[in-house]
Amino acid sequence: MSDSYDVIVIGAGPAGYAAAIRCAQLGLNTACIDKEIGKDGKPTLGGTCLNWGCIPSKALLDASHKYMEATEHFEELGIKTGKVSMDVKKMIARKDEVVAGLTGGIGGLFKGNGVTQLSGHGKLLAGRKVQYTDHNGKASELAAEHVILAPGSVPVNIPPAPLSGTQIVDSTGALDFDSVPKTLGVIGAGVIGLELGSVWARLGSKVVVLEALDEFLPMADKRIARDAKKVLEGQGLDIRLGARVTGAEATGSGVNVTFDDKDGAQKLTVDRLIVAVGRRPYTEGLLAPDCGVNLDERGYLFVNEYCATDAPKVYAVGDVVRGPMLAHKGSEEGVMVAERIAGHKPMVNYDCIPNVIYTHPEIAWVGKTEEQLKADGEEFNVGTFPFAASGRALAANDTTGMVKVIADAKTDRIIGMHVFGPQASEMIAQAVIGMEFDASAEDFGLTMFAHPTLSEAVREAALGVGGNAIHMMNRKKR
Repeated sequence: MSDSYDVIVIGAGPAGYAAAIRCAQLGLNTACIDKEIGKDGKPTLGGTCLNWGCIPSKALLDASHKYMEATEHFEELGIKTGKVSMDVKKMIARKDEVVAGLTGGIGGLFKGNGVTQLSGHGKLLAGRKVQYTDHNGKASELAAEHVILAPGSVPVNIPPAPLSGTQIVDSTGALDFDSVPKTLGVIGAGVIGLELGSVWARLGSKVVVLEALDEFLPMADKRIARDAKKVLEGQGLDIRLGARVTGAEATGSGVNVTFDDKDGAQKLTVDRLIVAVGRRPYTEGLLAPDCGVNLDERGYLFVNEYCATDAPKVYAVGDVVRGPMLAHKGSEEGVMVAERIAGHKPMVNYDCIPNVIYTHPEIAWVGKTEEQLKADGEEFNVGTFPFAASGRALAANDTTGMVKVIADAKTDRIIGMHVFGPQASEMIAQAVIGMEFDASAEDFGLTMFAHPTLSEAVREAALGVGGNAIHMMNRKKR
């Protein structure tokens, strides 16, 4: 092992491993330090996303959705089945296989690109020195011309609901239930809470979601949030807004939860409880006091628009800096920093970050909402198209939801798109590309889409901005 590198990356999640790989591709002698230990007790790569977040949760979401389709919707399509059951342990084992394949793939990419993989803890010292401590406790000091900090984030714990074995768990623990709880409580109606609640509700749990805020999905388009709440409740999620948890006690046979709502103090007893109130930047043991990197008032590493910290040639990317905690946002920041170190001039467009909630139907958006634009006093036009009018959605028996396209009233440039419906996570990329290239709603309307596809709903909504939709009545005629 060398003791000097062009670049040392601390953290091998999506932000860190993307940065390390791109640095190596650009000819920089690169090392990546990561302390993550997998379920098998061995060092692993990929951070929270691959090991405990994005990937394993999607494996469970997809499996549980197929189960729900088989039990509730196959008959509508003429498909007759016998009694359908879910082998939870096999579902979890398959999830682990998917994770192992992808994390192992990162190791292969490191080797193929010449990244030095170091398993253990990295701490930034003054003068771009890094203290590396392996898993056996052996410490050494490394030096780098550039350092990229990408330590990621961890779940937020709340004092009223301390984690307790397998009964009160965070999002990580909720990925490894060995059976379907008859009753399940979820604290938090955000992305993580809704996704994990959906998994176990589909498999038969009676799920109660306790959300402290009075508004459901305040970051999303209001109409879509309202429609999504109604649909999710129809799928079995008992969503209670304005419910502030005041206590949770594991009793061995269940969990006793207390909370306050508009009617006063309430009690709830569930078999298991998931705490899903968000995540916080993980900075414990990361920074020496004299390293020169500063934190902002919320505990994030302070960076400029190019992810440079206050310490010369030290950068920070991903969940530990401002902006949404999204794997794709972190990856783009990691690549940007790598290329800037190599002398290029890329940047990340923070106005074009897609957001997705992988319930079914999916919820996805990019850009601004109507509510934000109204608050800012900006003039805009809107076009919408329901999946109920989509031939492809009708054929697939998946017609819930809509597409909304928002365009600037003066320039017709697309400034937001919001989708609630099947494959929303895939369709939102069309808006991201359009916005990156300053496309107008008219540009989308003049583009030929294959028929029949779900994506035609995007074109129809864009046509609707100018009152020219073909397959529905327009608000205004041109």
